[in-house]
Amino acid sequence: MRADRLVSLVLLLRQHGRLSAATLARELEVSTRTVLRDIEALSAAGVPVYAERGRHGGFALLPGFRTELTGLNPDEALALLVAGSRRGAQAFGLGSALASAMLKVVDALPESYRDTAAGAAERLLVDPETDLLSRRLAAEEVPDAVAAEVLRAVFAGHRLRIHYAAVDRTPKWRTVDPIGLVTIRDRGYLLATRSGEDRTYRLSRILSAEELAEPAQRPDRVDLERAWQERSTRFRAGGDQVTVLVRMDPARREDLVGTALAVLAEEPDSDGRLRLEVTFQDARHAEWALWQLSTNAEALAPQWLRDSLRDRAAAVAARYGM
Repeated sequence: MRADRLVSLVLLLRQHGRLSAATLARELEVSTRTVLRDIEALSAAGVPVYAERGRHGGFALLPGFRTELTGLNPDEALALLVAGSRRGAQAFGLGSALASAMLKVVDALPESYRDTAAGAAERLLVDPETDLLSRRLAAEEVPDAVAAEVLRAVFAGHRLRIHYAAVDRTPKWRTVDPIGLVTIRDRGYLLATRSGEDRTYRLSRILSAEELAEPAQRPDRVDLERAWQERSTRFRAGGDQVTVLVRMDPARREDLVGTALAVLAEEPDSDGRLRLEVTFQDARHAEWALWQLSTNAEALAPQWLRDSLRDRAAAVAARYGM
């Protein structure tokens, strides 16, 4: 861990020139005292770090010093920098590791390309925290200790013991055989088996995790894409699903389809609108989805959904009519 931090410290000085101890501490997420100890260790190892005194002083490397990180061309480095702007790493608790890797990517470039690649990456924004309506799209937080244990178990092929808080249930300890990790819209999931049965756990709901020494019971090779699709299909087929017949404005079709579990039938209506038969996870899901579409969609069936939407609209009208 300290070796990685020392490399990151050198790369920060390579790319920024002179930096204060306070700035280095902030970038490396350690104390100023730790930075000073790291500087001493680098000097003892022969890395030419020197201190500049004064108001604008700090630490710097002797001109011309380079680390041995080579092998990337500008396009490869740019691709990695853009990929590094994605927040998927946060879902697996790899945010700090990603930041360290990006420093190494930039340093791997010849000096003549370094500013160009870094500047180009600044022109691209992937997965911002808010959309155009300023709705926050924050990723779920996964404790570093939990993420580290889960990752170690997945990569080493060991069994994993997790303290898991399922929705509306008391947290319980479970011993699972981890298969792989999936991130969807900044939410991380652990695909595993327990007692031979497929299980999917949201990482943010794992309160604690412990890698075990015994090997996991799992195949040597796995197709995560296929495994995820199969579990998604089973999930959509379970629960208290409801089927709804909807008549709607074609311009809002994607808004409905994007929230429904499946589209069972679709045909144009005589006046240019669409008729769709769609399924939702449950009654609450169906009511929420249709309410979002306002007068752009009408639930034709079942009758209980029409009644529920009518009562909800009447309550809103009464509130604002007072």
